[in-house]
Amino acid sequence: MSIRRIKNKKLLAIKKYLIIIIGSFLMALAINLIYEPLGLVTGGLTGLAIVVKELTGFIREGGIPVWLFTVICNIPLFVVAIKILGFRTMINVALGTISLIIALFIIPIVDFQFEDLLLASVVGGTLTGVGLGMVFSASSSTGGTDLLASIIHKFKRYLSVPHILIFIDGAIVILGALVFGLGNALYAIISIYLSSKVSDGILEGLKFAKMAYIISDEYEKIASEIMTNLDRGVTGLNSTGMYSNKDRKMLFCVVSKKEIVKITEIAKKIDPNSFIIVNDVREVMGEGFIEY
Repeated sequence: MSIRRIKNKKLLAIKKYLIIIIGSFLMALAINLIYEPLGLVTGGLTGLAIVVKELTGFIREGGIPVWLFTVICNIPLFVVAIKILGFRTMINVALGTISLIIALFIIPIVDFQFEDLLLASVVGGTLTGVGLGMVFSASSSTGGTDLLASIIHKFKRYLSVPHILIFIDGAIVILGALVFGLGNALYAIISIYLSSKVSDGILEGLKFAKMAYIISDEYEKIASEIMTNLDRGVTGLNSTGMYSNKDRKMLFCVVSKKEIVKITEIAKKIDPNSFIIVNDVREVMGEGFIEY
């Protein structure tokens, strides 16, 4: 392996770890500045920790800190997960979990006295969504219920991890409703919905593309123009028009969002009668896009 390749590999690893750390800190900001002060339980182990802190005020003043409860619960989960899922699988997860715990410990809990709970839930959901999206994009997680769901899935293969998470996080949200009230739970659900949309948007934004089908008698000229001017590959598919019963080539091409406009311009310039279908593509791996 060349020195340059080794350096590039190290830089990619450092970039990946930085993304995990920054994402974890953004999630901790939402928890310590919004969710915990306002009693918004958005599921997950940290959501359960907020409930436990509220219920353990009689044990110590202020209850058991969220960061401490997160540590206590994650230790047995990690021990079991390493045995079941393997040590290498847990390296990235460990970094995400440790980063979140450190951030929860460092960031002070500040009550900004949000009078508008809707605004607070939107801000919290956005911060959480950006943080989650960054952590997930680096093939990591912050442990907790995600880890528990993965462990359960190993023993109950007929249950998918997302379905298991729905039941676990749903139970935590219901528990939060019993402790902090139904109103807070409804605002927490808004945060959950928003965070899932934002995190999905970040993940899709990294790999999002457009797919075009072009039907034209001038398929050779159109394909040549696309390959020459855009440097994109084009695939010719055999097709038959059922109305005309005529055999022709249908062009298939995947490009970036910015390039799809140029594709349609090229097709219509060469053949104004060309028929074009454009679809959204969620994920593309290969040359010119995301490398696996």
